[in-house]
Amino acid sequence: MSTPSPVTRRHELLTLTLACAGSFVAIMDATIVSVALPDIRATLGFSPSALTWVVNAYTLAFAGFLLLGGRCADVFGLRRMYLAGTALFTVARLAGGFAGSAELLLVARAVQGLGGALLMPVTLSLLTTTFTDPARKAKALGTWSAVGAIGAAAGPVLGGVLMQWAGWRSVFFVTVPIGIAAMLAAPAVIARGDRSAARPRLDFVGATLATAGLVGVVYGVMRSAVAGWDSAEVLGALVGGAVLLVLFLVHQAKWARDPLLSLGVFRLRAVSSGNVVMMLVGLGFFASPILLSLYLQDVHGYTPLQAGLGYLPVGVAMFAGAKFAGAVSVRLGPRRATVLYCLVGAAGFAALAALIGADRSYLVSVLVPGAVFGFGTASAFTPITLAATTGVPAHQNGLAAGLLNTVRQTSSAVGLAVLTTISAGVAASWSAAHQDGPDSPGALSHGYSVAFAVSAACVVVAAIAAATLMPRVPGGSPRAPGRATGSPDGRERPPRTESSGTAPAGRDGGR
Repeated sequence: MSTPSPVTRRHELLTLTLACAGSFVAIMDATIVSVALPDIRATLGFSPSALTWVVNAYTLAFAGFLLLGGRCADVFGLRRMYLAGTALFTVARLAGGFAGSAELLLVARAVQGLGGALLMPVTLSLLTTTFTDPARKAKALGTWSAVGAIGAAAGPVLGGVLMQWAGWRSVFFVTVPIGIAAMLAAPAVIARGDRSAARPRLDFVGATLATAGLVGVVYGVMRSAVAGWDSAEVLGALVGGAVLLVLFLVHQAKWARDPLLSLGVFRLRAVSSGNVVMMLVGLGFFASPILLSLYLQDVHGYTPLQAGLGYLPVGVAMFAGAKFAGAVSVRLGPRRATVLYCLVGAAGFAALAALIGADRSYLVSVLVPGAVFGFGTASAFTPITLAATTGVPAHQNGLAAGLLNTVRQTSSAVGLAVLTTISAGVAASWSAAHQDGPDSPGALSHGYSVAFAVSAACVVVAAIAAATLMPRVPGGSPRAPGRATGSPDGRERPPRTESSGTAPAGRDGGR
């Protein structure tokens, strides 16, 4: 590992801090609000069916605009998009906290999702462009993943504490100071970029097709838990979203002058395989906080705050795994590290599936297997991210980050819907066979057990996919003769620094 100068180290530390701050608030926002839903309903008069949209409005906008957010980072530069995303997110948080009606809160939540979608790809691009040394990049990505794990695990706990002492509005206000501090610091840390460089057009047609298609698919998946997979509403959303996404791909391949998603990036084996593995891991992992919280509340009678505290050791293990993963990923390589970590995570999920039950202790059935799957799966995100962003030209760093985050968010929605459906279906079948109520601890624990077994299977398949699809050497397939250097789609591109953000403060970015 090369030794950077003190100025470079300081710039890297500040950049990492900004990236982690943005990731933390965007990820924690998806979990912290859930504990406040009963009080929000009582204050603003939400109907039971509309209350879920306090969470869904954010999730839909976040998932739908991630790909656009990644491309905007390439077109308009990292500093502009970091400031724009953070500003939208922070203002929307304030508006949500002061909301006096259900309608205003839902609008604020949708705007928050848009802000998060603009911000999240930038946080990853900042790291992949600032940290050029492989070992330092892996360490930075491990820290970024660890902070995200803290955000996911801290949301229910912090939300429960705030609800007890300060009321539901404080749940929206708590991250506002972080947003303000980040906006004040960003201009001095993130480079302005070269304004003289040619700027590609933003593909508005492609952006509309991609966003509408992703929203349709995610909406259909989310509604399936309530309306059922065979309902006209769910099928219409899924089919309509899929058709729009197919049109989007055709538009990118044949008609777009400056594609939103250059399909040539998938020729990079590391990128394509990394996203496949991320989808498989996400299907099994991202539903685990909600499923485990529901299990502790439904089967063991925990309060929401107790359930959040019960998940906290899993979050600590996730943090430790993510911090540990960087060095191991460099030593073993992304492929072998991903396989190793996925197998550890799958073992934890399998143990959880085998050990949970109404008469089992928390220590044996949740804490130990939860720490194992948390450590393994959180560790896997670092080598997967390294692979999925390796070999991508500088002018497409935002695209790679947006694509990976889109895959993560989509797999989260699909995994949650599928696993909760499996859990409910198995619980109903078990109760019918044993002449017990579907809400009995025995039926519910059996349903959650099967759901966690499916999670284990998904992560095992991810390990197999990593072993067979990911390249031995980071960077993907060799370039075909005659293909433009540094351009996955084979087009010559002028060198650009608009989105790199790598210049230390005090050059062109600190003015």
